Amino acid sequence: MARDLKFTRNIGIMAHIDAGKTTTSERILFYTGKTHKIGEVHEGGATMDWMVQEQERGITITSAATTAFWKYDGNNYQINLIDTPGHVDFTVEVERSLRVLDGTVATFCAVGRVQPQSETVWRQADKYRVPKIAYVNKMDRVGADFLAVVAEMKEKLGANAVPICLPIGAEDKFQGIVDLIAMKGYFYDQESKELVNYEVRDVPENMLAECEEWRAKLVEAAAEYDDTLMEKFFDDPDSISSEEIIAALRKATIDMAIVPICCGSSFKNKGVQFLLDAVMRYLPSPLDKKSVEGTNPTNNNVEVRPSSVKEPFCALVFKIATDPFVGRLAFMRAYSGKLESGSYVLNTRSGKKERISRLFQMHSNKQNPIEFVEAGDICAAVGFKELRTGDTICVETHPIVLESMTFPDPVIGLAVEPKTQKDLDKLGIALGKLAEEDPTFTVKADHETGQTVISGMGELHLDIIVDRLRREFGVEINQGAPQVNYKEAIRSTVQHREVFKKQTGGRGKFADIIVEIGPADEGVVGLQFIDEVKGGNVPKEFIPAVEKGFKSAMANGVLAGYEVTSMKVKLKDGSFHPVDSDALSFEIAARQAFRKALPKATPVIMEPIMSLEVVTPEDYMGDVIGDLNKRRGQITSMDSKANARIVKANVPLAEQFGYVTILRTISSGRATSTMTFSHYAELPGSLAKDVIEKSGHKGLGDDEE
Repeated sequence: MARDLKFTRNIGIMAHIDAGKTTTSERILFYTGKTHKIGEVHEGGATMDWMVQEQERGITITSAATTAFWKYDGNNYQINLIDTPGHVDFTVEVERSLRVLDGTVATFCAVGRVQPQSETVWRQADKYRVPKIAYVNKMDRVGADFLAVVAEMKEKLGANAVPICLPIGAEDKFQGIVDLIAMKGYFYDQESKELVNYEVRDVPENMLAECEEWRAKLVEAAAEYDDTLMEKFFDDPDSISSEEIIAALRKATIDMAIVPICCGSSFKNKGVQFLLDAVMRYLPSPLDKKSVEGTNPTNNNVEVRPSSVKEPFCALVFKIATDPFVGRLAFMRAYSGKLESGSYVLNTRSGKKERISRLFQMHSNKQNPIEFVEAGDICAAVGFKELRTGDTICVETHPIVLESMTFPDPVIGLAVEPKTQKDLDKLGIALGKLAEEDPTFTVKADHETGQTVISGMGELHLDIIVDRLRREFGVEINQGAPQVNYKEAIRSTVQHREVFKKQTGGRGKFADIIVEIGPADEGVVGLQFIDEVKGGNVPKEFIPAVEKGFKSAMANGVLAGYEVTSMKVKLKDGSFHPVDSDALSFEIAARQAFRKALPKATPVIMEPIMSLEVVTPEDYMGDVIGDLNKRRGQITSMDSKANARIVKANVPLAEQFGYVTILRTISSGRATSTMTFSHYAELPGSLAKDVIEKSGHKGLGDDEE
């Protein structure tokens, strides 16, 4: 498998719901010869949507990886392709896929254009600096407008979008595309099941002027990026060859200065081969990306690892999945070196050795065994004991920790209990496995009520979890009503002295601390701890224990027992006893100080606010806005697009349960909505009172010893 990394592409397909990601992936598999029958999403036959829940609902839930090969320019390229979900509830799948990919195909619907979820995935790709090419799908649908999508991308995403082809016709007259670089027309025969289902002809007469205009813009965009081309462009734009344009565009795309755009209709088998060529042309190979940076855990120095087989091995685990036949699979991206199956690696998070007994190349949910994995590849491994999402694995002699991923906090919870006693153990095991697979899914036992509360990113997310519990793990459960994941915060600063004394005969316990507790600085999440103790009044070895005490106390706030997201603690002074003081005494003192001081620091309840976008016909506009006002929604903007109106609003999550059904009723099924998490905001007083009462939290007086 020793091969040139130059001919490898690690790409993902990302977009909003229903843009046609999975259909495009299916066509890529067909045209690369990976599958011989085209799988359709709406028939439940898509290769990449292998879960029962995906086939039933026609949506992608989990990202599926596969490897295919494509011939371009006389070379055989290997594509490691990941198909990602579009639904906001499964944003974690997109996040972790983008972290390990070198490039991505951002898919847009020619009718729906740029949706809120498109913006979310676009920002995710920007965060990990993943170069993009755009693909405008569904050109055959009524209302398709390629150039309108290009304009929206510039406006809403701030992208330097440059078309590399133009559609020939649109809607039911969509016949094919014009390649603006070669100035040739590709006419597709949708009935043909051949791999080459198109004819190359001259550009249609009626399109010549438009194509010339857009080609000039394309050449100008490429020339802007390359000084030598710029000179040529000013002398004679026609002297620039196709190869020079492609080379400059490729550089600019990898540098994220330009986003090339092509179009097609995946369902009608038009434009996919051109898209594949564009992937080879413009998206980076592992060699084009900067060498991966990480820190050495032994001395915290920054280390750089180029993408080469000769370097020491390191890889990032980006996903854990459970397979009924082979057990737990760890999907990983190898950044440097080579790993053979059966060898040992170091997990830098736990500091333990792990044996990788077998390696697989994945094809959706099927595994093809491979002997080894090399830099730049994506594969799955089995045999490990305790790998998690975001772990770095490397050779023992050269430890390194790579940048992990950040995951959003869950916003919605659900109480679950097993129907029978025998399901009790099964439930614990099943929830443990699911939480391992999905970092945005958490399981917590509520000690006060004795309930098990599962939390996730939205109603659909929890729906799928409950469905999987039933089908995969055979656990029948009763579920409560959905609950919102509130948080707590404080608004003012208080001084507090806490003395903890305990005498029980023999060695006692003693700790004395003076602290100032207040809101954290802007942008700081978690505990901001500042040590201001002078003269050794509190010995250095006890200070971490004070910090630990406050940190652990933040998990349960004083109002309703919700997590306190951030606060600042200054340890001003204190005293200790030479015999009775120990770390545990200071930890307990910190916890008690938290319990007693926080009620004086103006604590408030924070609720999750969602960003909602409703697309509705004009006739129902008044009803939609009236309903949003009822739900404490704040309208942020109103736009019109073709004959529809777009309403954007910030609405509390607590008011949004079952909103989709109500919206359908109001608008006779014609309006659609998309919702993404926006921020946390303070809950108004009267409602906060209800939340506190419902929580049954005892607040003060339940000090832990």
